[in-house]
Amino acid sequence: MAKKKILICGATGFIGRNIAEELAEREDFEAYGTYFESEAFPCPGIKFIQADLRKQEDVKRVVHGMDIIIQAAATTSGSKDIINAPYLHVTDNAVMNSLLFRAAHEHGVSHVVFFSCSVMYQPSDTPVKEEDFDPGKEIYKSYFGVGWTKVYLEKMCEFYSRLGKTKYTVIRHSNIYGPYDKYDLEKSHVFGATVTKVMTAKDGKVVVWGEGSEARDLLHVSDLVHFVEQAIEKQEGAFKLYNAGYGKAVAVRDLVQKIIAHSGRDLRIEYDASKPTIKTKLSLDSSKAKQELGWEPRVSLEEGIQKTLEWYKKNIHE
Repeated sequence: MAKKKILICGATGFIGRNIAEELAEREDFEAYGTYFESEAFPCPGIKFIQADLRKQEDVKRVVHGMDIIIQAAATTSGSKDIINAPYLHVTDNAVMNSLLFRAAHEHGVSHVVFFSCSVMYQPSDTPVKEEDFDPGKEIYKSYFGVGWTKVYLEKMCEFYSRLGKTKYTVIRHSNIYGPYDKYDLEKSHVFGATVTKVMTAKDGKVVVWGEGSEARDLLHVSDLVHFVEQAIEKQEGAFKLYNAGYGKAVAVRDLVQKIIAHSGRDLRIEYDASKPTIKTKLSLDSSKAKQELGWEPRVSLEEGIQKTLEWYKKNIHE
């Protein structure tokens, strides 16, 4: 049987690299990966293509001949940019995805997997389902730009799916963590930033931005990779939108304590209320994905923290 050509856009990024390394091992795929600013990494099972996905000619070049596209390319960073420069998450992402979806349709790509996120949901004390998003309600103010951009792109997926050539999977994932995450305090999300703070602390303390009361649903990246594989194999219908989360929200203060405990370091926690933070609580109900795709998280938070710290010690901080 002929191998399917699969393109991982953003293959040198956090999510993209984890997907690329996993799919490179599969016998049924001929894997390709795009990169732009980050250098391609050694991986015999991946053919790398340099491309600026904000340019139509580059998009056409990389999409031509592909059977499946995993769209993991994005402009991303942490709460500092979301608060101080929110447009960074809007323009580039709207442009590159609009071009990719059009090219996928024009070149007859069979399946596109698009990573949305959970920022369009209202804060909630209980896990939210896909249908709990109400477009008539205001998106949380700090997420206004990125949230409505994601909703627009989700609808673009649905629009192109109705034209008949390409199947679309939209994944509203929670906060992802694990190997190859950003461990840069200026650009990382809460998990990567906390690991960096804990592992590099020199004066016996860790400073947490905000009060530590905000709570996040944290999903290990290997579970997201597994989700992609399940969607490619099992999705029925031209368009599906799924939540993909751990299903529980952990408060940042509790997360910091857990990471300190697993690190084995003796550190105290201080809180800096002057730093930017987004005071929300959210977790995802992923029962639809379990019912239709047979997917559910396999890595517990405790196990995920331990795995991530082991990877960090080996690859980032000797």
